[in-house]
Amino acid sequence: MSAPDSLSEYLVISRGQWDKDLSPERIQTAIDEFYSWIEVLIAQGKMKAGQRLSDQGSTVSKSGIVTDGPFGETKEVVGGFWFFLAHSLEEASALAAKNPCLQCGLFYEVRPVENARANAFVKMTETPQG
Repeated sequence: MSAPDSLSEYLVISRGQWDKDLSPERIQTAIDEFYSWIEVLIAQGKMKAGQRLSDQGSTVSKSGIVTDGPFGETKEVVGGFWFFLAHSLEEASALAAKNPCLQCGLFYEVRPVENARANAFVKMTETPQG
């Protein structure tokens, strides 16, 4: 993927309705701890962009049908995304594991970003497996 000394980009997808059963005070504490945590990552050069997502949205099917709502089930809620810079998937996952909101029920999906252009003859996510 990259040379041993270079950093690769990892997409971190925030999932779960972590604040559903928490008091406003506990939610605010978690939010404050979260922003302190990401400020450190940014200062260390380990985090690029990231953002919360609105709970509004739509889905578009392969036939072009548009429906309201970005998700089918509450447990599948995607609440935000971030880009980490790390030497390996393990390092990026270890960074994500330090998020203070995890203790409130949030969980993450960490995925390497493929910088190469898609190609039907190269095994990638879009390539049919068979």
